[in-house]
Order: sequence, then structure tokens, then C-alpha cells
Amino acid sequence: MIQAESVSTTQLKEVGTIAVQEIPGSNKPALLLLHGEAEEDIVSIFADVLGQPWETTESLEDVKTGPRGTIYGMRSSLAVSQAGSWDRSRILINTHCVDGPHPRDDTITESCDYEYLYTVSTFFRRDVARFLSLILGQISPHRDLTKKARTTLISTTFPDVHAALPNLDILSVGADAIEMRVDLLEEPLRDGGVSRVPSLKYVGEQLMLLRQRTELPIIFTTRCTKENGRFPMDDPNLFFKYLTRAIQWGCEYIDVELWLPEEIRRKLAERKGCSKIISAFHDFSGNFKWLAPETQTLFERGAVYGDIVKMYVLVNSMQENMELEYFRTTIQTKYPHPPFSGLNMGPTGQLTRTMNKIFTPITHPLLPMIAAPGQLSAAQINSALHSMGQMPKLDIYGIGSFRSTSQAMFFEKCFNELSLPHQFSFAERAPKASIEYILRRPKFGGAYISPPLVAASAPYLPALSNAARAIGQVDTVLVRQENGQAVFIGDNATWKGIRATLSRDFVPSAYSGRTALLLANSEADASASIFALKSLGIGPVYTIGFKAKGSLSAEVEPVRSVEDMKRLEQPFVIISALPAERSVLVVPLLKHYRVNGRHSGGHGMKVSGKVFVDLASGPRKVDPLDIATAAGWTAYGSADVSAWTTVEMIRLLVGQNTPYDFVQLASGVGRGLF
Repeated sequence: MIQAESVSTTQLKEVGTIAVQEIPGSNKPALLLLHGEAEEDIVSIFADVLGQPWETTESLEDVKTGPRGTIYGMRSSLAVSQAGSWDRSRILINTHCVDGPHPRDDTITESCDYEYLYTVSTFFRRDVARFLSLILGQISPHRDLTKKARTTLISTTFPDVHAALPNLDILSVGADAIEMRVDLLEEPLRDGGVSRVPSLKYVGEQLMLLRQRTELPIIFTTRCTKENGRFPMDDPNLFFKYLTRAIQWGCEYIDVELWLPEEIRRKLAERKGCSKIISAFHDFSGNFKWLAPETQTLFERGAVYGDIVKMYVLVNSMQENMELEYFRTTIQTKYPHPPFSGLNMGPTGQLTRTMNKIFTPITHPLLPMIAAPGQLSAAQINSALHSMGQMPKLDIYGIGSFRSTSQAMFFEKCFNELSLPHQFSFAERAPKASIEYILRRPKFGGAYISPPLVAASAPYLPALSNAARAIGQVDTVLVRQENGQAVFIGDNATWKGIRATLSRDFVPSAYSGRTALLLANSEADASASIFALKSLGIGPVYTIGFKAKGSLSAEVEPVRSVEDMKRLEQPFVIISALPAERSVLVVPLLKHYRVNGRHSGGHGMKVSGKVFVDLASGPRKVDPLDIATAAGWTAYGSADVSAWTTVEMIRLLVGQNTPYDFVQLASGVGRGLF
């Protein structure tokens, strides 16, 4: 297997097997989709995103006896009439078009495992991929976030999500998740007032809008009146109803308040699927004591069903901040899991917002209100950390053969937006020793290198990530403290950018066992692409222009003749790593393997079934992306890969999350960064 993750430097020094982690299982998901009258187009989209065949049917018996790898679609009205013969042999998903002519039926949703809400006026295929990837367990945002040193969430306090959308990219810079405060939503009524509790219909559509515009995990919160929210506490089943629906909608997290009856919390845990539970406790009395025996009991109660335990209390003295930190240390020593998020609210407790490392809530000047007293922005927290000596000023470098203004603009914009104390500098890549010299500078905090450095030529890097070792190239240098000494680690972020691009409109398992075609002048130009493809379970990979000989050469075969091309199976993916002046060579292949009559589904919902990625940037006589799109491919250019790679680099270098759309905006839409 390919082990793609970076591990400790002691492990990295050992030469082990090369493997790619997270290869999806070979078993294709078995789904039954319910849809409205004349809305079967959504079935073809789901099947295309999954890379599986599909058909519609009028009989549940046909579904039971049909191939498990085939996605079946059925009209909701027919399914209801045959409800007595339903079974759980397939994942049952109700799909509903919110801007279509058919009303939503809650009774159908309640009988299904999940519900997918969508619009046709603006259809977001990538949202289907995200929804399916989560509910099928093919991505795990929670697992990824637990590896970060610090995580934050931003709480949307808008009464209507529409108001947040224009600034969502800026609002979520530095945030690792977005909390949707359902209790703060204000559903307008016909008499001009607002509903005391927003309806499930309104909440579902608000959630849909939010998810369509962000790749960040969403935390679904129904805060009660006692804990600074608006949801009434007289009916605990109301919380169960809304939180269950959040699971069905594919929310990455649900916030479950600890006061809810144990039976409700248990039932939510049993039904959570791939969603995670934040067990939440808030105390605004001012009388809470962190060192009281019952405080540990509260944590233990939350840990029974919680994937994260969250305890926030209002305090009046600095001494209580010290008591929280003592509790944090002792409780996480005794119970390393689940993670503990603990804060003291109010101005006096702001210090603990800098000390907390798990889902610290942040605000933003563009939000209409602060979600909790004493809340700080990401910029304020970073400034406080710097002033306390917890975030020293570092020099982050871009090392290359020419100055990239778009790169510099983005890093500087990111640092300014988040009030990071770091300084970005660009260094020309000249003599061989210049990179080693930069690494030895006193305030060196990391660098990206473009074009990448050959790993074997950098003995001054004592450790390599498994990805960098397998690919043989280093495009990111990290600094980690080990026994009081700075240790340099060579990593590769490009493969993650390629993988993220490939997974934009398809679930990971769609690639499993499929054929790929890769064009490049050399193995070095293609190695990051090979690694990314193998991480998705692609195989075999056929090459044009080079022959793979290194550690990634297994199941990588060159195309030597026209006869080889004739025998080549229809490729699911074509990646061109050719330079811009030679990228025209891929055009005949795109036309030859065109998507036969499947360019689009109804209502503008794109169906392709094939992916083309062009890694070249710069002027060219013919743009392969235009040819690919016309031939029915889902096409991505270097700007897409560069943006995703930059997201990964920022996360590696400074530990901050930057949304994909913010990277595009800050560095120039449509221009490649590297």
C-alpha cells in the first residue's frame, strides 16, 4: 500500500514499503434513489459521480434482484405504494428538488436513510460528490481535523444564510468548520413576522445553500434558550427531530446538548452514520467550578456518545482561567479521547480562547452578531498568541527560478487577513547551495519550492514524508521542533492538489480499478500524478512520452504503438503533464475517447463520466480544456490544481485553513500559481 501521510521524523528516516493510504474498497455502493415525477435526471448524476451504471424502475422487486453495483432510481409515488416490501439491502436516499414543482413529503424522508436537497436553476455537481463521499465514509473530515494542532469554527449568526453567501470566502478564512446556528434562523411568515422555530423545510434549504458554497465541514446546532440560544426546551423530541434530519442531510457534525435525555442522545449516536457528535454543555450562571468533582462527571457523560466533548462556561475571574487549564491537562491525560474543547466565556475568559486547541469558536467583523460573549476573530486570536510568545514571527519563503507575483500576493493577503506575524519572501533559485543556505536562516519557518526539488539531491533534509520519498520530489519544506532543535522535513503537496481536483466532482471510489492515461516528457514530470492516481485506487496507468522505472512503476505501462492504443481500454482519466507548447498533442486523444452522447443531463446538470486534467500553464495555440469540454469531459486546468495545492501548502506551512475560492480570489482567478 502507499502510505501518503507525513509521520514523525524518526519513522520517516526508515525506508519502508511505499503505499498509498485510503484506497477505496472495491465494493461499489448499492443505492436506491427516490425522485419526483420527471426528475430522474438526478439519478444519472448520482451514478455518474459514483462511476456506476444506473437504471430506473417501477418495481422494488427488480431492485432487490438487480446487480448491487447498479444505481436504481424510482419515483417517490411508486415507492410509497410499495412501502410494505422495502428492505435495507440498499442505502435509501430521498432526493428533492427545492425549486421544482413537487412539494416535499416528510413521511418519505423519515423512511429513508438520507435525503439530498438540490436546485436545478444552479446545480452544483461537486455538492453531490461531497454528500456521497461523506455518507459512504470515503472521506473523513473529523479524522483529518484531529491531526491539526489547532482547529477553529466560525458560527453563522445570520437569520438568513443568503446574507452570508457574498462574503463567505472571506468569513471562513482561518476556519476549519462552519457552524450553522439553526436556532438563529428567522423564517418569514405571511403576516410579516418570523416563525418561533424555523420549519424543517426552511432549515433544509438554508443548509443546502450553505453547503453549496463551502467545502468546509458543517456543524448543525440547535442551541436551547437556557444556553444562549432560541430553541424551546419544553419538547426534547424537537431537538431529536432536527438533529436526526441533519444526519440525513449529511452534516459532518451535529451539536448535541448534554441536558437532552440520555435516550435521545443514545438514539442519535446509533443513527449518526458517518456524522460526528459534539457533546455540548454551556453554563451561564457564573457559579460553575472547573475543579469541582461533578465537572469530571459532566465530561464523562459527554464522552459516552460524543466524538468531541465541549464545555463552555461564563466566568468572572482570572483564577478560573487557570483552573480550566488545570482541568484541561488532567482530563486529557486521563482521557486522551474524545478531544476536549473547553472555554471560559466573557471578556475575562478570552485568554482561554487562545489556549483551547479544539474547535475554538471565532467570529468575524462581517457577521451581524457575536455568537457568544467574549468571542474573538481568528485574527485577534493569532495576534494574542503572538503577543504571548506562542506564535513567533517566522520567514516563509517561496523559492523558484522566477518571481511569481500571484504567489506573493496570496501569501501576503492570507497573512494580513489572519494577522499572522510571519513575513513572506521570494528567493531566486540560483546556486545549488542556496536552498540549504535559506533553510539555515534564524527565522526560517518553511518554504514552497517551484519547480520542485529532487529529493535525492537534498541531503540537508534529514526527513522526508512518505509521499515526497515515493514521488522523489520536494515542493514544501516544513520545520518541526524535536528535542529543542529545528528539524527540516521535505514534503510534497502537489499530489494532494491533483487528488483534490480529481475528487471535486467524483467520489474517490469512482476511480477504483479504472484506467488512466498519462502524458509527460519524463517520469519526474508525472510522478506526483501517478501517486495521486494510485491513492484513488486507479489501475492500470498507461503512459505516453515516458516509461516509469521508479518505485511507482507497478501497474504503470507505456503505450508504444498504435496497436497498444487500440487495445487500450477507454480511459476514465487523462492527465497531461506536457509543457504548454506541447499540450496540443493530447487533443487527438480527447477527441478519440470523447464521451459518447453523455455531455449533459437535463436542466443543465452535467454528466460526463470522464476526467481530463491539464497541468500546463502558459500560452498555447490550442487550449485542450476547450476541446475536452466540447468532447464531454469534465475538464480541469492548472489553476484548479494550483489552488488546491496552495490550500494544502498553507495548511502545512502555517497550520491555517484557507478556502479554495479564497485562494482563487486572492491570487487571481484563472491563473495558475505554480
